Amino acid sequence: MSFRILHRYLGYFLAGIMMVYALSGITLIFRKTDTFKVSIDKELVLEPGLDATALGETLSIRNLTPRDNDGTMMVFEQGVYNTITGETKYTTKKLPTWLDNLTHLHKATTEDPLYYFNIFFGLALLFMAVSSFFMFAKSSLIFKKGLWFTLGGIILVIIMLYV
Repeated sequence: MSFRILHRYLGYFLAGIMMVYALSGITLIFRKTDTFKVSIDKELVLEPGLDATALGETLSIRNLTPRDNDGTMMVFEQGVYNTITGETKYTTKKLPTWLDNLTHLHKATTEDPLYYFNIFFGLALLFMAVSSFFMFAKSSLIFKKGLWFTLGGIILVIIMLYV
């Protein structure tokens, strides 16, 4: 099988994967905002008498800061906690399940079986980039222009890393 044929069919296969990765990557840009997130109201009973730090850890809310605490009700940005009964009502924001699963592709670590997919995808993209240099004769104008575009892409990434 020639480089051209392998490059062509692997390229078509990777096109679908790249579309999904592009969407999840765009979503991850907004991960520190509430863009794309939906509100979920929760009610539960916790251990009574928790302080703000313990309550934040229990509810998985970073830097939970009480707005008001009269000794009975602790009011915080996301909801309220009854310090006597432990009753808690709060709102959390989360990506819809399908979008959360999609962004998980980018965040897979070695503890996650998806990391094999990420390694395959990265190696396949590397193959596509390298094999593209074998698509045209080295003396052709297209190849020479391609090298200039490659150099431009490398320079752009270096500039973006330092800006």
